[in-house]
Amino acid sequence: MLEAVSLLAPGRGLRRAPLAELERRGRDACADGPSSGGWAVAAEVMTPDGPRQLGTGRDPNAGEFAREKRAVKLDGAMAGSQQALGEIVAVVWLTPQMDRLFGEAPSGRRRFLDRLVYAFDPAHAGRVTAYERAMRERARLLKGEAGRPDAAWLNALEEAMAGRALAIAAARRDLVARLAQSCQAATGPFPRAGLGLDGDVESWLDDMAAVEAEEAVAAALAEARSQDAENGGAGVGPHRTDLLVRHMEKDMPAELCSTGEQKALLISIVLAHARLIALARGSAPLLLLDEVAAHLDAERRAALFDEIVALGAQAWLTGTDAGLFEGLETRAQFFQVREATVTPSADTRGRDDTKERT
Repeated sequence: MLEAVSLLAPGRGLRRAPLAELERRGRDACADGPSSGGWAVAAEVMTPDGPRQLGTGRDPNAGEFAREKRAVKLDGAMAGSQQALGEIVAVVWLTPQMDRLFGEAPSGRRRFLDRLVYAFDPAHAGRVTAYERAMRERARLLKGEAGRPDAAWLNALEEAMAGRALAIAAARRDLVARLAQSCQAATGPFPRAGLGLDGDVESWLDDMAAVEAEEAVAAALAEARSQDAENGGAGVGPHRTDLLVRHMEKDMPAELCSTGEQKALLISIVLAHARLIALARGSAPLLLLDEVAAHLDAERRAALFDEIVALGAQAWLTGTDAGLFEGLETRAQFFQVREATVTPSADTRGRDDTKERT
């Protein structure tokens, strides 16, 4: 259910699964392949401007080459890209797999950061995709076996990469600066997170005008062609940037903190981000919190629940232990999921919880 809701935002959802893998498999489905019926998710979203109808899915008639392309509908009409979803609804999630975010490769932290940026700048997703596409095409040309690659085409690709690199880095810098302030202003039992970025492009933006930084990126790419041809990819660019997080009270990098402290830092960042979205957009994001309460002490669980209610956010919290949600009994609606069937829990039926379900 959480994955379905996550697909109402741009991107590949909270598992980053290929679109074909999302299709339902039943008794009649092939055991070693996806079904052929396609899939879709539809929702009515209440916004400050009124209700909007969203729909997205994979068209089973789109052909083999479109298996990883999503169709998007807004209010019954086809939209040109997934960016349109981000302009209507913001979705942020935490999953148990993200508990290791600070100790693993920078790529996961970049994806996490970009997901936070989408809520303020929906076009960011398209810029990241276009940058990565140009980088792959450049790498293909550099590794080509048919003589020297076309210099003019390489120049065009590198100029396109440089322009998008600056836009990506600028959007990340802006969000991190705002988010750091929101984290510093936070009170309560969750640790305050110090945030920063480690990347060449971001450093150049600190010291140069945007035009000069863009020229520096293009020049660095041109100079590194031989090395990039041997190593693959590109040695310079926002695809190498890392998000730096620090536990401010302990003055310690997040990756050196305990597992519980790292989870608390993640929650602190997500709550700070939700507050920023509520101020900027007039409504809080959808929060998808999978097993988020499992490793929190009673004080932090209560603080998390209070913060969600105060934000007025629609939050989907999952867990296998009903006792972890004590304190939410009169403020939330409870469901049970068994054998692919969702039913309201008997002890919450009939409650006036319209606000929480909006």
